[in-house]
Amino acid sequence: MSTPLDTLFERVRSENRAALIAYIPAGFPSQSGCAKAIIALAAAGVDAIEIGYPYSDPVMDGPTIQEAAEISIKGGTNAADVFSALKTATTAGVAAVVMTYWNPIEKYGVDAFAKSIIDNGGSGVITPDLTIEESGRWLEATTKHGINPIYVVAPSTADDRLAQVVSKTGGFVYAASVMGVTGTRTDVSVDASALVARVKNATKLPVSVGLGVSTREQAKQVAAYSDGVIVGSAFIKLLLNAKSEQEGLDAITALAKELALGVREGR
Repeated sequence: MSTPLDTLFERVRSENRAALIAYIPAGFPSQSGCAKAIIALAAAGVDAIEIGYPYSDPVMDGPTIQEAAEISIKGGTNAADVFSALKTATTAGVAAVVMTYWNPIEKYGVDAFAKSIIDNGGSGVITPDLTIEESGRWLEATTKHGINPIYVVAPSTADDRLAQVVSKTGGFVYAASVMGVTGTRTDVSVDASALVARVKNATKLPVSVGLGVSTREQAKQVAAYSDGVIVGSAFIKLLLNAKSEQEGLDAITALAKELALGVREGR
């Protein structure tokens, strides 16, 4: 069963470019502000959106995303708001997935969570802290509901481990470009291209690189060797620093347009 995410990667491949994937936590900067941001990003040329499930103990997230998650949690964001944000993205015409730690899935109900993804037009779920050994129930649910289980690999992932992880992955492989937490960086790690090459040796799935991209030039660099460029902290920083909601929306629109040019210049 093909999802909008699978269709997207087929399309960008035919256009000989990488996909631009944006990340935003549900309920940030507010419930209505999140919906407006999603619509603005889609209109500005973002190909897919990751909706973050705000979590109180985010092991993979840097200070920028943690700050956004705290704002969201204080605003009372719950599972229903996550699925509502997902629906906003898919209605805006972009492929969309949820990124969440395992605890909220378990709390919501494993099968029910997978069903809610498909019910809201979603294509899959990124689970940064779920190991394949502990994925039995989750893989059963994703298969049943026809969504992609997306796993994260890092430069430290050994080749034999890499092969095991990608064999369970759907949609795309999330390649974390550096060891460490999310956040914008002045340079995208050289480890990223080496990691992508190793992943491509192990699977035919698209490989998307996350952690660190914040400029058109960096998007161009990463798009030269990856199938998707994931940008989160750079958008969130603009929303955090904006003096008004409109200023924030204008800023993320301008950045998304620049990044959309970057991913088209990579090859």
